[in-house]
Amino acid sequence: MKNIDENLRFGRNYALPLFIYNSAFFLLLYLIAGHSPEILFTIFLFILITYFGLLNYLGLKRKKEVNSITETIRKIRNNQLVDHYDIQLSGGLRILEEEIREMYRRNKEVIENLKKMEKVRTEFLGNVSHELRTPIFAIQGFIETLLDGAVNDPNVNIAFLQKANQHLNNLNNLLNDLIDISMIESGQMKMNLRYFDLEPILRNLITEFKPYAENKNLNLEIKLSKPAPEVYGDKEKIRQVLSNLIVNAIKYTEQGKVEVGLQDYEKEARIYVRDTGIGISPEDQRRIFERFYRVDKNRSRELGGTGLGLAIVKHIIEAHNSRMELISKPGEGSEFAFRLKKFK
Repeated sequence: MKNIDENLRFGRNYALPLFIYNSAFFLLLYLIAGHSPEILFTIFLFILITYFGLLNYLGLKRKKEVNSITETIRKIRNNQLVDHYDIQLSGGLRILEEEIREMYRRNKEVIENLKKMEKVRTEFLGNVSHELRTPIFAIQGFIETLLDGAVNDPNVNIAFLQKANQHLNNLNNLLNDLIDISMIESGQMKMNLRYFDLEPILRNLITEFKPYAENKNLNLEIKLSKPAPEVYGDKEKIRQVLSNLIVNAIKYTEQGKVEVGLQDYEKEARIYVRDTGIGISPEDQRRIFERFYRVDKNRSRELGGTGLGLAIVKHIIEAHNSRMELISKPGEGSEFAFRLKKFK
């Protein structure tokens, strides 16, 4: 009896249309059958039973549909569905089924992206904390040693102050890189895109870093096509990219040379920095542009690397609608390159 009451409750939306239909049907039969009380009572009883029977049937059908939707929503809320194809509703709800599937698929993508972002955020904060802690602890150790009496030892105090100063420089570089990558990833990096002559920038960088290369007995060379074409991009950002790539090449090359060059193609120019350094393994190449990823962490820190340089380089080049290219083989060297649109 309880089930019938529920079915009638779910079927009440059909009550008025059924009442109108049955009333019209009764009137039609009344006109056909005449005025016999027995016949009229039989017709009325038949229509009444038919009315409540249809109301019960339609209510039962509506209840199943509502229960189907409720159960699907419950499974979605409790994360009990493996895939959006697990969402299946009864026949009259096929259109709604597709809508719920699409909604579930989109929500699942949003949740997965939020999880990935949270993981990246957690890793980023952990890396930042570690990178900040390392120079701060080192500086603190030098200062404490000096305060304990080493400040009066001329053979120690200058060396410790120089080391502390180097760590402060590393800390400053890290903070600058953090500001850069934060602005890039938040979309606040402003690009001043225009055509400019790249050759003077390349030659100035060669002049700037030549003493650094010569201190390691390395040849720093430039190789350009003649005449060098104008390229389209942000002049200062491209200079930052090339500066980073040249410094890295010199750092990780012990003998041989570092070559900076420009290759002229029909619609674009390919700019590269090539070295004869230690090279990068295929495994490391897949992650080399990630934030704080280092092939050799201890060596990178000793050389003053922040672990953010190549990540910044990648973002800047992608902002130019280009991509970084890497060709490398362990023990033979590496080539980092990117392409920019040429002046027509």
